[in-house]
Amino acid sequence: MSTALPLRSQDPAQDPSRYRDRKKAMWLLSVIAPAYVVIGPAAYLMGHPHPMWFFAGLLTFYVGIPLLDAILGEDLSNPPEGAVPRLEADRYYRWINYAVVPVLWFSLLFNVVFLATHDVPWYDWLATVLATGSMLGFGLNLSHELGHKKDWLGRKVALFNLALGGYGHFSIEHNRGHHRHVATPEDPASSKMGESIYRFMFRELPGAFFRAWDLETERLDRIGKSPWSLDNEMVQAGLVTAVLYGGLIGVFGAKMVPVLACVAFWGAFQLTSANYIEHYGLLRLKRPDGRYEHCQPHHSWNSNHIVSNLVVFHLQRHSDHHANPTRSYQSLRNFPELPTLPSGYFGMFLAAYVPPVWFAIMDPLVVKASGGDVSRINILPAKKPLLMRRYGLHDSSVPAANEGALPRTAAAQA
Repeated sequence: MSTALPLRSQDPAQDPSRYRDRKKAMWLLSVIAPAYVVIGPAAYLMGHPHPMWFFAGLLTFYVGIPLLDAILGEDLSNPPEGAVPRLEADRYYRWINYAVVPVLWFSLLFNVVFLATHDVPWYDWLATVLATGSMLGFGLNLSHELGHKKDWLGRKVALFNLALGGYGHFSIEHNRGHHRHVATPEDPASSKMGESIYRFMFRELPGAFFRAWDLETERLDRIGKSPWSLDNEMVQAGLVTAVLYGGLIGVFGAKMVPVLACVAFWGAFQLTSANYIEHYGLLRLKRPDGRYEHCQPHHSWNSNHIVSNLVVFHLQRHSDHHANPTRSYQSLRNFPELPTLPSGYFGMFLAAYVPPVWFAIMDPLVVKASGGDVSRINILPAKKPLLMRRYGLHDSSVPAANEGALPRTAAAQA
């Protein structure tokens, strides 16, 4: 059983003008957490080469944070709606976003240069690569937050930051592709019940890239521009990546190539891991006219675990994010009766990396969320007969237009 901090018990009817975000200072954890990845190389340079230091960052992310989530529990509180405009206008929250950028760039450059210039045991090399790639996951999450904003600066900082891991297509694919097709079989970034993360990876990674290219090509074609022009945001980000990576390889030689390749891959895999757990098995129903029902909060898995949410800018309140994509992280809400993850993202990543463990945890939750109706599950076709027998699923074949047949939640009414 998870416990909860007093944050949970805020009165939603309180005077909005008197509301204060009690987590305001704690959001700085999102700035501090990515810097943990330099501990190993920094300790080595200070004369402490013990492997413990190289694994410190990984242990913090994948053991320490899940343990703190389990101990400190969930924060179920919401800001009053009347206070949201003031929260959205408070520049403090945006400056926290921007403060992460130099941390990310310094941490990556420090670690990759260290690996290219020092001969360390393979396990220290691997730990540093994985920790640095995990840090790129924080960077992708930052770009996710900024990429949804309407201002030019926020979107360009997001694009610039994505170039650090060679993943400049993310904002395009996510905003114009994933949000449109989320929780449908057509979306390469929505995982299916019975699909392992490794099978999902081979569908999601290339699918996201090609969908982003198609979306940019269509946009540029409408304004009479070539997809190879500098107006293509994928070309812009690609040039930044090429200059950065080319410069590093030119200065430090061939040793830099496997370092950058492995770090960039693990960073991309962290995004894939998040995509995998965020909509696993959830399905939007198709109307008779061929369109899907409007995305609602119950089409995403939600998590209110305190510590992991503080270091990923409330990404885990994913249900409200998909229902209201332009809401900033400090304003995202929790609602009762949502599909809920039993742990924060870092703990769920570990479960996903061992598919039998993941299926044992999540498949029963998918069945519960769908009421056991396979027509309401985004399911891997090859596994459908097996899963129907295993969980006694039925197929009601409810017409997609009948959205009222879905369980109503407070979130759907928001």
